[in-house]
Amino acid sequence: MKPIYFTLLFFGLLISACTDIPQQENETDHSLVYLNYTESGLDSAYSQSFWAPNSRLVFNQIYGLRALANEALGKPERITYGETEAEKLDLYRPKRQNSPIHIYVHGGAWRSGNGSGESAYNARKFVERGIMYLAPDYELVTDAEGSLYPMVEQLRRAIIWTYQNARTYGGDPNQIYLSGHSAGGHLGGVLITTDWQQYGLPADVIKGAYLSSGMYDLYPVSLSSRNEYVTFTEKMIQDLSPAQHAQYLSTPVILAHGTAESPEFKRQTEAFAQLLQEQGKEVNLQVLEGYNHFEIMIALGNPYDLPGQVMLQQMGLD
Repeated sequence: MKPIYFTLLFFGLLISACTDIPQQENETDHSLVYLNYTESGLDSAYSQSFWAPNSRLVFNQIYGLRALANEALGKPERITYGETEAEKLDLYRPKRQNSPIHIYVHGGAWRSGNGSGESAYNARKFVERGIMYLAPDYELVTDAEGSLYPMVEQLRRAIIWTYQNARTYGGDPNQIYLSGHSAGGHLGGVLITTDWQQYGLPADVIKGAYLSSGMYDLYPVSLSSRNEYVTFTEKMIQDLSPAQHAQYLSTPVILAHGTAESPEFKRQTEAFAQLLQEQGKEVNLQVLEGYNHFEIMIALGNPYDLPGQVMLQQMGLD
């Protein structure tokens, strides 16, 4: 098994491409903690608000789109997929039977999100094209004593539940697709690099994935200010870094980032794509010119914008 710190070498290969790393000014400590980042530089590289000054306006747009979509689709079915209080999901059924299924894993820095109807704006493009849409909740890290393990195991159970129960709700268990954004991109990365045969499912239970703005190596994240609310350990970094388990990837994956995101989110995405290419995996890198981290969220829900269009194409729809 490769040591977790292999990423200091491999994930640094693309750092020269990220020329927009902020200069560290007025710092009392100029020592480097990772690659050419000081501590405050690394903190800002994992804080998207630093790079998206319009984030409040973008979220106002998302709230409006969510309300519009909920009005068009109606309230989702709220289903319990596991034993804990957090294990619930929103399910939107299309009119057709035996429909393909799309599962969306929400972001929120592992510490926010969930709630009925919250991702309706993302569901609409799928449901109106005959695709079942599921959005699972999971236990937030702030409710799990700083551990990421509970949410990962819960989301794995959501995949298992979907595969086992799809036909009951009119879905096809052999056409399950996945997407995730931000922290959801990381969690989606964990899901697609899970050895599903250990759980009694086909290795390729997930038939395709679209992951945007994710983190695929937790080591540099553990050095950032996110360690103030996540209790990183060497084992958790090893276990939950998708880059450490790429050998289990059995599905085509599209990795995306915006050019206006932080340099670390861009580097993480590009390095993971390169790693998968070197291992002979089916991977495509989508660079979204001019998009910041939060603007991508709106684009995901739009069937005529690049991310939404590519996700539909991945499922065989134009």
